[in-house]
Amino acid sequence: MADDAPKSAIELAMERLRKKDAEAGVQETSLTDAQREAITEARRVYEARVAERRILHQSTLVATVDPEERGKREEEFRRDLDRFETDRDTKIRRIRQGA
Repeated sequence: MADDAPKSAIELAMERLRKKDAEAGVQETSLTDAQREAITEARRVYEARVAERRILHQSTLVATVDPEERGKREEEFRRDLDRFETDRDTKIRRIRQGA
């Protein structure tokens, strides 16, 4: 008996993406337990670095009165967060590729 239950929008979108990947020749591979663990660890390290940086940023802002200096500190903070995110994504991509 066929599954005639209505599908959610997510299920329909996932089907379209799988079909598109199949047409493009992309093969779906599952991650090993070691890869999953390494990805989880990479995300934990990222979250810890962001939390530490937020604390440092907040303490710096409390001690800074000059608006121009505060703007510089905000920009540094955003750059650091972007760099952390890029590092995390690069590390995860390498893990997925098996490097």
